[in-house]
Amino acid sequence: MIKQVPDTATRIQDRVKDGAVDTDGVTWIVSPYDEYAVEEALRIKERHGGTVTLVTLGPERALAALKDMLALGADEAVHIWDPAFEGLGPHATALVLAAAARRIPHDMIWAGWKAVDHDAGLVPIYLAHALDLPHASFVVGATFADGRADVTREIEGGRERLDVPLPAVFTAQKGLNDVRYASLKGIMAVKRKEIPTWDAAELAIDLSALPARGVEWVAIEPPPERSAGRRIEGSPVEAAETLVRLLRDEAKVL
Repeated sequence: MIKQVPDTATRIQDRVKDGAVDTDGVTWIVSPYDEYAVEEALRIKERHGGTVTLVTLGPERALAALKDMLALGADEAVHIWDPAFEGLGPHATALVLAAAARRIPHDMIWAGWKAVDHDAGLVPIYLAHALDLPHASFVVGATFADGRADVTREIEGGRERLDVPLPAVFTAQKGLNDVRYASLKGIMAVKRKEIPTWDAAELAIDLSALPARGVEWVAIEPPPERSAGRRIEGSPVEAAETLVRLLRDEAKVL
């Protein structure tokens, strides 16, 4: 599962307009964590066989993301889009992706642990729940044998190992691998690939049954400009006394 996001070099703060981010003219890329997920899927294929099928939900421009990852060596790709999917929240998005996943034979599903646009990290969790599959997040290492995965994942202050039965949903963390570059052969092979687009009807999605967004975006605004700093002169003692007075009388934080 991959997602197309604005280039991480984009200065979003310069694009806030009328309470929203203006994406006109933005360069779109595959979310970096999703690139780690695709790379890991390709490595698993090289070690154990099988095929790698890419899935993305997004407008027509998202086809470019699929083609970029196909050029790395993925076998197939499916584009999911319907105008009715515009503005879906994480839960509804996961349900649509789950409907697609049920149509694609799979031993495991890989995705980035979050997309770098909204930074929510919720879709893979909802997806695992919808498919009734185990889920391991923040994966930085994994080996597979006898229908199980030995997973190393990052946790606060360290790492832990999990024994996970397959099929399962895994989400990639930075450090899992180094993403390869596309070869000329891979780039040329993309031209021969057919990428089907599945809409709500194709997936038998009941749009009225999809959950509404749990969080509504009211507006996006840049933070207020910070006032110029002040330099306090004098000896250390004098400067400390002045600082305490300013914090008490002007900043009102003491």
